[in-house]
Amino acid sequence: MVQIWLVELLKGTGKLFLHPVLYYLVFLAGILGVMRVKRERKNFHVRAEDAYFELRQLFPLGLIIGVILSAIVVAVGIAVPFAAILLVVGTTLLWSLTTNVRWMSPAYTVGAAFFAVILFAQNNWSIPFFSKAFNQISDRIYPSIVVILGFLIIAEGILIFKNGTKGTSPKLVKSKRGQSIGAHEVKRLWMLPMLMLVPGNALILPFDWWPVFHLGVTEYSLILVPFAISFHQQIKGMLPSEAVKKHGRQVITLGVLITLLSVAGYWYPLASIVTVGLAVIGREAISLFAYLKDDNKPVYFSKKNNGLMIIGIIPQSPADKMGLKVGETIAKVNGMQIRDESTFYEALQKNRAHCKLDVLDTNSEIRFVQRALFEGEHHELGILFVQEQRKYGKKTG
Repeated sequence: MVQIWLVELLKGTGKLFLHPVLYYLVFLAGILGVMRVKRERKNFHVRAEDAYFELRQLFPLGLIIGVILSAIVVAVGIAVPFAAILLVVGTTLLWSLTTNVRWMSPAYTVGAAFFAVILFAQNNWSIPFFSKAFNQISDRIYPSIVVILGFLIIAEGILIFKNGTKGTSPKLVKSKRGQSIGAHEVKRLWMLPMLMLVPGNALILPFDWWPVFHLGVTEYSLILVPFAISFHQQIKGMLPSEAVKKHGRQVITLGVLITLLSVAGYWYPLASIVTVGLAVIGREAISLFAYLKDDNKPVYFSKKNNGLMIIGIIPQSPADKMGLKVGETIAKVNGMQIRDESTFYEALQKNRAHCKLDVLDTNSEIRFVQRALFEGEHHELGILFVQEQRKYGKKTG
């Protein structure tokens, strides 16, 4: 029995590399990185993170969460029809064509696939080359898909909370009055691989109660499915780390609620339809309310009379090593009061070998930082300021 499980696990893992979503997410993450760098160079003449940053975020945390969820799915025995997995692939590819990254959230992809399974079953539709998989689905509702949806929304919230705050991208936008103001944007893709139980001919039921969410068959196979999880938020009214973490907590709460409600669908199938509808509406409401609340707040990254506000820090730059943070304001450089970038550069020239800064932190408390400067260090201090949009050729702080 153990040998059969190990063989099936290896076979299911190998199928991951045949899944088109895996390679599609790698491609999209690369595109997001290139587009972000292009925009940052337009705004500041220098990029913050390199173009591979989004690619580096694609796998690590998602893999860890995927292992945990896979263990739960297999242990409890949550089985889904293979047709549902195919439809998740289709909805993921379809929503990505809108060019709006956030539509690839599980609430929209898995939610749409759930309703599509019902339509395909009721109308006896199928997809070429996969007619057998669609012939196996019956004219009924599958609560197991809703349970998986709840798990994925919880995972989305965790990814937003833990990873979404890393490397938020500074940008310059126009205010309602046409002035240049600062904002931060997060466009992130994650790949979450999860082991799924699907009807097959390899694993015989080890217990009478397993799987809990059965499909009316007695044998199953394992397949490792790469689910896409996405996030997009633009923040201009508060610190990006605070806004993103708040968004993540709200998504986690929604995911827990959906997971709890999804169990009711096992006894009352119609409850599954209501739960999926709530997942879609709830996820959209979280994004909409976050946008409206941020839009009504005073601009956080704006020009200050008491110094220059930091909107971005280039990784591994002198500013990064000095511990400067996004949202802080540089009031003095080498004892000289700072009003704009001209006075900032003038103050730096007073001592090319050493830099002493008077900094107002995000609580408006002053602190002092200093560091020796060395010839050839990257882009002066490596600070991006809230100023008028730059032309190519001008330097950063």
